[in-house]
Amino acid sequence: MRVVFMGTPEFSVPVLEALVAAGHDIACVYCQPPRPAGRGKKERPSPVQAKAGELGLPVRHPRTLRNEDTQAEFAALNAEVAGVVAYGLILPQPVLDAPEHGCLNIHASLLPRWRGAAPIHRAIMAGDAETGICVMQMEAGLDTGPVLLREATPIGAGETTAQLHDRLSAMGARLIVEALRRLPDLVPQPQPEAGVTYASKIDKAEARVDWARPAVEVDRQIRGLSPFPGAWCEIGGERVKLLRSRVAPGHGTPGQVLGGLTIACGTGAVQVLQAQRPGRRAMDADEFLRGIDLPDRLN
Repeated sequence: MRVVFMGTPEFSVPVLEALVAAGHDIACVYCQPPRPAGRGKKERPSPVQAKAGELGLPVRHPRTLRNEDTQAEFAALNAEVAGVVAYGLILPQPVLDAPEHGCLNIHASLLPRWRGAAPIHRAIMAGDAETGICVMQMEAGLDTGPVLLREATPIGAGETTAQLHDRLSAMGARLIVEALRRLPDLVPQPQPEAGVTYASKIDKAEARVDWARPAVEVDRQIRGLSPFPGAWCEIGGERVKLLRSRVAPGHGTPGQVLGGLTIACGTGAVQVLQAQRPGRRAMDADEFLRGIDLPDRLN
Protein backbone atom coordinates (compact mmCIF):
# COMPACT_ATOMS: atom_id res chain seq x y z
CA MET A 1 0.00 0.00 0.00
CA ARG A 2 1.00 3.62 -0.46
CA VAL A 3 1.47 4.88 3.10
CA VAL A 4 2.23 8.19 4.76
CA PHE A 5 4.01 7.55 8.06
CA MET A 6 3.62 10.05 10.90
CA GLY A 7 5.67 9.66 14.09
CA THR A 8 8.45 11.33 16.03
CA PRO A 9 10.08 9.59 19.05
CA GLU A 10 11.98 6.34 19.48
CA PHE A 11 8.69 4.49 20.12
CA SER A 12 7.72 5.11 16.48
CA VAL A 13 10.93 3.87 14.84
CA PRO A 14 10.21 0.08 14.92
CA VAL A 15 6.83 0.78 13.31
CA LEU A 16 8.43 2.63 10.39
CA GLU A 17 11.00 -0.15 10.00
CA ALA A 18 8.24 -2.80 9.99
CA LEU A 19 6.23 -0.99 7.30
CA VAL A 20 9.32 -0.74 5.09
CA ALA A 21 10.23 -4.40 5.70
CA ALA A 22 6.68 -5.44 4.76
CA GLY A 23 7.12 -3.84 1.35
CA HIS A 24 4.80 -0.86 1.70
CA ASP A 25 5.46 2.22 -0.42
CA ILE A 26 6.26 5.00 2.06
CA ALA A 27 5.17 8.13 0.19
CA CYS A 28 6.53 10.45 2.88
CA VAL A 29 7.51 10.51 6.55
CA TYR A 30 6.08 13.27 8.76
CA CYS A 31 7.67 14.08 12.11
CA GLN A 32 8.11 17.04 14.41
CA PRO A 33 10.86 19.55 13.56
CA PRO A 34 14.39 19.16 14.92
CA ARG A 35 14.78 20.52 18.45
CA PRO A 36 17.76 22.17 20.18
CA ALA A 37 19.54 19.58 22.32
CA GLY A 38 22.77 19.01 24.18
CA ARG A 39 25.13 21.54 25.70
CA GLY A 40 25.55 23.43 22.44
CA LYS A 41 21.78 23.54 21.86
CA LYS A 42 22.26 22.45 18.27
CA GLU A 43 19.18 21.31 16.44
CA ARG A 44 18.90 17.53 16.59
CA PRO A 45 16.57 15.53 14.32
CA SER A 46 14.02 13.29 15.96
CA PRO A 47 14.62 9.52 16.03
CA VAL A 48 12.08 9.06 13.23
CA GLN A 49 13.72 11.71 11.03
CA ALA A 50 17.11 10.10 11.59
CA LYS A 51 15.78 6.65 10.70
CA ALA A 52 13.95 7.96 7.62
CA GLY A 53 17.24 9.47 6.47
CA GLU A 54 18.98 6.13 6.87
CA LEU A 55 16.23 4.47 4.85
CA GLY A 56 16.34 7.12 2.11
CA LEU A 57 12.75 8.22 2.66
CA PRO A 58 11.43 11.75 2.02
CA VAL A 59 10.74 13.67 5.24
CA ARG A 60 8.56 16.63 6.11
CA HIS A 61 8.39 18.29 9.51
CA PRO A 62 5.83 21.10 9.44
CA ARG A 63 5.21 22.97 12.67
CA THR A 64 1.46 22.76 12.10
CA LEU A 65 -0.97 20.92 9.84
CA ARG A 66 -3.65 23.57 10.17
CA ASN A 67 -2.82 25.73 7.15
CA GLU A 68 -4.30 25.04 3.72
CA ASP A 69 -0.97 24.77 1.87
CA THR A 70 0.31 22.05 4.21
CA GLN A 71 -2.98 20.18 3.93
CA ALA A 72 -2.87 20.40 0.13
CA GLU A 73 0.71 19.04 0.11
CA PHE A 74 -0.44 16.13 2.28
CA ALA A 75 -3.41 15.35 0.03
CA ALA A 76 -1.20 15.51 -3.07
CA LEU A 77 0.72 12.47 -1.82
CA ASN A 78 -2.30 10.36 -2.84
CA ALA A 79 -1.77 7.94 0.04
CA GLU A 80 -4.03 4.97 0.53
CA VAL A 81 -3.59 5.20 4.30
CA ALA A 82 -1.62 7.08 6.94
CA GLY A 83 0.02 5.25 9.83
CA VAL A 84 0.29 7.46 12.91
CA VAL A 85 2.17 6.66 16.12
CA ALA A 86 3.25 9.23 18.73
CA TYR A 87 3.39 11.97 16.10
CA GLY A 88 2.77 14.86 18.48
CA LEU A 89 0.62 17.17 16.32
CA ILE A 90 -3.15 17.31 16.04
CA LEU A 91 -4.44 16.08 12.69
CA PRO A 92 -7.21 18.37 11.41
CA GLN A 93 -10.16 16.91 9.53
CA PRO A 94 -8.82 17.59 5.99
CA VAL A 95 -5.72 15.53 6.86
CA LEU A 96 -7.78 12.75 8.44
CA ASP A 97 -9.93 12.58 5.32
CA ALA A 98 -7.17 12.76 2.69
CA PRO A 99 -5.99 9.11 2.49
CA GLU A 100 -8.36 6.65 0.85
CA HIS A 101 -8.58 4.53 4.03
CA GLY A 102 -8.08 7.39 6.47
CA CYS A 103 -5.50 7.57 9.25
CA LEU A 104 -4.72 4.63 11.54
CA ASN A 105 -3.25 5.34 14.96
CA ILE A 106 -1.19 2.92 17.05
CA HIS A 107 -2.04 3.66 20.68
CA ALA A 108 -0.25 2.09 23.63
CA SER A 109 -3.22 1.16 25.81
CA LEU A 110 -6.38 -0.90 25.81
CA LEU A 111 -8.80 1.83 24.79
CA PRO A 112 -10.90 3.45 26.12
CA ARG A 113 -8.57 3.21 29.13
CA TRP A 114 -5.71 5.70 29.06
CA ARG A 115 -6.55 7.95 26.16
CA GLY A 116 -4.02 10.73 25.84
CA ALA A 117 -0.33 11.53 26.10
CA ALA A 118 1.23 9.15 28.65
CA PRO A 119 -0.59 5.79 28.62
CA ILE A 120 2.46 3.66 29.48
CA HIS A 121 3.48 5.74 32.49
CA ARG A 122 -0.08 5.93 33.78
CA ALA A 123 -0.78 2.22 33.44
CA ILE A 124 2.21 1.33 35.61
CA MET A 125 1.59 4.11 38.12
CA ALA A 126 -2.03 3.02 38.51
CA GLY A 127 -1.05 -0.60 39.12
CA ASP A 128 -2.84 -1.98 36.06
CA ALA A 129 -2.44 -5.73 35.62
CA GLU A 130 -2.32 -5.46 31.83
CA THR A 131 -2.10 -3.04 28.96
CA GLY A 132 -1.68 -3.44 25.21
CA ILE A 133 -1.89 -1.93 21.76
CA CYS A 134 -4.91 -0.70 19.84
CA VAL A 135 -4.87 0.11 16.13
CA MET A 136 -7.56 2.75 15.85
CA GLN A 137 -9.29 4.56 13.00
CA MET A 138 -8.58 8.19 13.83
CA GLU A 139 -11.29 10.82 14.17
CA ALA A 140 -11.34 14.38 15.51
CA GLY A 141 -11.69 13.43 19.21
CA LEU A 142 -8.77 12.53 21.47
CA ASP A 143 -8.21 8.79 20.89
CA THR A 144 -11.96 8.26 20.50
CA GLY A 145 -12.03 6.43 17.16
CA PRO A 146 -13.20 2.86 16.56
CA VAL A 147 -10.65 0.09 17.10
CA LEU A 148 -9.60 -2.22 14.25
CA LEU A 149 -7.19 -4.48 16.16
CA ARG A 150 -6.18 -4.84 19.79
CA GLU A 151 -3.80 -7.07 21.71
CA ALA A 152 -3.28 -7.24 25.47
CA THR A 153 -0.13 -8.03 27.44
CA PRO A 154 0.47 -8.42 31.21
CA ILE A 155 2.51 -5.75 32.98
CA GLY A 156 5.37 -7.42 34.85
CA ALA A 157 5.61 -6.94 38.61
CA GLY A 158 8.98 -5.20 38.29
CA GLU A 159 8.53 -3.68 34.84
CA THR A 160 9.53 -0.07 34.21
CA THR A 161 8.11 2.34 31.66
CA ALA A 162 11.31 1.92 29.60
CA GLN A 163 10.89 -1.86 29.45
CA LEU A 164 7.17 -1.76 28.70
CA HIS A 165 7.76 0.99 26.12
CA ASP A 166 10.04 -1.30 24.12
CA ARG A 167 7.66 -4.26 24.28
CA LEU A 168 4.67 -2.21 23.18
CA SER A 169 6.63 -0.55 20.38
CA ALA A 170 7.47 -3.96 18.92
CA MET A 171 3.86 -5.10 19.39
CA GLY A 172 2.57 -1.99 17.63
CA ALA A 173 4.91 -2.58 14.69
CA ARG A 174 3.61 -6.11 14.28
CA LEU A 175 -0.06 -5.12 14.61
CA ILE A 176 0.01 -2.26 12.09
CA VAL A 177 1.48 -4.58 9.46
CA GLU A 178 -1.28 -7.08 10.23
CA ALA A 179 -3.93 -4.33 10.13
CA LEU A 180 -2.85 -3.16 6.68
CA ARG A 181 -2.79 -6.75 5.39
CA ARG A 182 -6.31 -7.38 6.67
CA LEU A 183 -7.68 -3.86 6.17
CA PRO A 184 -10.48 -4.70 3.69
CA ASP A 185 -11.90 -7.31 6.09
CA LEU A 186 -11.50 -5.54 9.45
CA VAL A 187 -14.68 -4.25 11.10
CA PRO A 188 -14.12 -1.10 13.22
CA GLN A 189 -15.41 -1.60 16.76
CA PRO A 190 -16.68 1.57 18.48
CA GLN A 191 -15.13 2.20 21.86
CA PRO A 192 -17.49 1.66 24.81
CA GLU A 193 -18.52 4.72 26.79
CA ALA A 194 -17.77 2.98 30.08
CA GLY A 195 -14.21 2.78 31.34
CA VAL A 196 -12.81 5.95 29.78
CA THR A 197 -9.70 7.30 31.55
CA TYR A 198 -7.20 9.95 30.47
CA ALA A 199 -3.42 9.63 30.58
CA SER A 200 -2.43 13.24 31.16
CA LYS A 201 1.10 14.35 30.34
CA ILE A 202 3.59 13.64 33.13
CA ASP A 203 4.30 16.71 35.25
CA LYS A 204 7.76 16.91 36.81
CA ALA A 205 6.04 17.90 40.05
CA GLU A 206 4.85 14.29 40.28
CA ALA A 207 8.39 12.96 40.42
CA ARG A 208 9.44 13.64 44.03
CA VAL A 209 9.00 10.56 46.21
CA ASP A 210 6.83 10.92 49.29
CA TRP A 211 7.94 8.11 51.59
CA ALA A 212 4.77 8.52 53.66
CA ARG A 213 2.78 6.89 50.85
CA PRO A 214 2.23 3.10 50.84
CA ALA A 215 5.12 1.06 49.50
CA VAL A 216 3.10 -0.27 46.56
CA GLU A 217 2.41 3.28 45.38
CA VAL A 218 6.03 4.39 45.78
CA ASP A 219 7.21 1.33 43.84
CA ARG A 220 4.76 2.09 41.01
CA GLN A 221 5.88 5.72 40.97
CA ILE A 222 9.54 4.75 40.66
CA ARG A 223 8.93 2.20 37.91
CA GLY A 224 6.34 4.31 36.11
CA LEU A 225 8.60 7.37 35.88
CA SER A 226 11.71 5.43 34.82
CA PRO A 227 13.70 6.62 32.97
CA PHE A 228 11.95 9.96 32.39
CA PRO A 229 11.45 12.19 34.21
CA GLY A 230 12.69 9.85 36.95
CA ALA A 231 11.27 9.66 40.48
CA TRP A 232 13.72 11.29 42.90
CA CYS A 233 14.60 12.00 46.50
CA GLU A 234 17.33 14.00 48.20
CA ILE A 235 20.42 12.21 49.48
CA GLY A 236 23.23 14.32 50.93
CA GLY A 237 21.83 17.45 49.30
CA GLU A 238 21.73 15.84 45.85
CA ARG A 239 18.65 15.06 43.80
CA VAL A 240 19.04 11.33 43.18
CA LYS A 241 16.90 9.55 40.58
CA LEU A 242 15.43 6.19 41.56
CA LEU A 243 15.07 4.03 38.46
CA ARG A 244 14.17 0.47 39.51
CA SER A 245 12.57 -0.89 42.65
CA ARG A 246 10.41 -3.55 44.25
CA VAL A 247 8.22 -3.82 47.30
CA ALA A 248 10.22 -5.35 50.18
CA PRO A 249 9.52 -6.65 53.69
CA GLY A 250 10.10 -4.21 56.52
CA HIS A 251 8.54 -1.28 58.32
CA GLY A 252 9.66 1.87 60.08
CA THR A 253 9.31 5.63 60.07
CA PRO A 254 8.67 6.85 56.49
CA GLY A 255 12.02 7.53 54.82
CA GLN A 256 13.98 5.44 57.33
CA VAL A 257 16.83 3.44 55.77
CA LEU A 258 16.29 -0.15 56.86
CA GLY A 259 19.46 -1.54 55.31
CA GLY A 260 21.10 -1.22 51.91
CA LEU A 261 18.69 0.80 49.79
CA THR A 262 15.54 -0.54 51.44
CA ILE A 263 13.46 2.41 52.60
CA ALA A 264 10.46 2.40 54.95
CA CYS A 265 7.24 3.85 53.56
CA GLY A 266 3.92 4.79 55.10
CA THR A 267 3.08 1.10 55.01
CA GLY A 268 5.71 -1.49 54.09
CA ALA A 269 9.03 -0.75 52.44
CA VAL A 270 10.61 -0.34 49.00
CA GLN A 271 13.97 -1.71 47.93
CA VAL A 272 15.62 0.57 45.37
CA LEU A 273 17.48 -1.56 42.81
CA GLN A 274 18.97 1.16 40.62
CA ALA A 275 19.72 4.83 41.22
CA GLN A 276 21.49 7.72 39.52
CA ARG A 277 23.30 10.70 40.98
CA PRO A 278 23.39 14.02 39.05
CA GLY A 279 25.83 13.88 36.16
CA ARG A 280 26.55 10.19 36.72
CA ARG A 281 25.42 7.02 35.00
CA ALA A 282 22.73 4.81 36.46
CA MET A 283 24.09 2.27 38.96
CA ASP A 284 22.79 -0.87 40.60
CA ALA A 285 22.22 -0.48 44.34
CA ASP A 286 25.46 -2.14 45.51
CA GLU A 287 27.64 0.06 43.29
CA PHE A 288 25.65 3.17 44.18
CA LEU A 289 26.10 2.57 47.91
CA ARG A 290 29.88 2.26 47.57
CA GLY A 291 30.11 5.87 46.37
CA ILE A 292 27.83 7.70 48.80
CA ASP A 293 27.32 8.21 52.52
CA LEU A 294 23.74 7.20 53.09
CA PRO A 295 21.96 8.94 55.98
CA ASP A 296 19.67 7.11 58.39
CA ARG A 297 16.62 8.74 56.82
CA LEU A 298 15.80 10.02 53.33
CA ASN A 299 13.73 13.10 52.55
